[in-house]
Amino acid sequence: MRVSRLRAWVASLLLVLVACVTTSAIAQPSSTKDYPSKPIKIIVPYPAGGTSDVLARLIGNDLSIAWKVPVVVENKTGASGMIGNDLVAKSTPDGYTILLGISTLLQGPHMFASIPYDFKRDLLPLVLIAISSNVLVIPASFPANSFEEFIAVVRANPGKYSYGSYGAGTTSHIHGETLKGQAGLDMTHVPYKGGSPLMTDLLGGQLDAGFVDIGNVRPFLKSEKIKMLVVTGEQRLKILPNLRTLTELGYRDFEPYPFFGLYLPTGVPQTIVDKLSQEIAGIISTPANKQKIEELGLEPSGMTGQPLKATIDRDYDTWGKVIKSGNIKLEQ
Repeated sequence: MRVSRLRAWVASLLLVLVACVTTSAIAQPSSTKDYPSKPIKIIVPYPAGGTSDVLARLIGNDLSIAWKVPVVVENKTGASGMIGNDLVAKSTPDGYTILLGISTLLQGPHMFASIPYDFKRDLLPLVLIAISSNVLVIPASFPANSFEEFIAVVRANPGKYSYGSYGAGTTSHIHGETLKGQAGLDMTHVPYKGGSPLMTDLLGGQLDAGFVDIGNVRPFLKSEKIKMLVVTGEQRLKILPNLRTLTELGYRDFEPYPFFGLYLPTGVPQTIVDKLSQEIAGIISTPANKQKIEELGLEPSGMTGQPLKATIDRDYDTWGKVIKSGNIKLEQ
């Protein structure tokens, strides 16, 4: 009798365990299948009105329309973007919190003494929205008409000339120091608070040279007040097809592009990652949105998956190498 009761109790317990396991197995696919069922947040670690903010709102608007859920853009600024980056890195990995990040994500770990998150461990690349390039610009008054002449003049006059960037620790600054090191130039770095004031001083002849993002150069492509000598990146710009790249001239480590991309916290279910990346890549590829992105001086991308991860890994290592070589350090 006791044996029968024991068997019955064991059988009941097994039924309960099976039911729990089955319910759990069913619940997980259901939660991903129903995604999205509540508002999605896109965190922008920079102020409203900037390029990052504009891109986030462009994508958020179309994603909201496509999925019929609110997509809210939140600007979480401060600490060179690290406040917003950290917020997403430590958020629940459910696909409802997305980060719009820039190249600083890859560069920061090599420049700051400490960062509150681990870029490679805590953040998952989702979609590359767009890429940019930096153009080496000199005022019309500078005594050189080509990149080779520029190098010769600067080498012949160590310490005489300066170059500007759109901020200490920015891609522009890193490119300037990389060129100085590889070309053997002695130039003083002048950091500006953005590309616009940098471009203003180049146009006015108050600065000898500068690496300027194509977005700020674009309105002055036909200006007679400046000369454009060379461009960064792997390929020539479509809008400046005759402008050579530093790579084709034999210089190294200028391949990584300044970029704008979306990230998720690590651990988001793959089904949600795939759904998000496919939808957003489609949004970026529409003719209307490609035109809007190009009007910002950027080249639309839409890269996802393994190709994106491979590019991010390569750029992370390259930035680390050139930042270390240029001894570029920033205080927090």
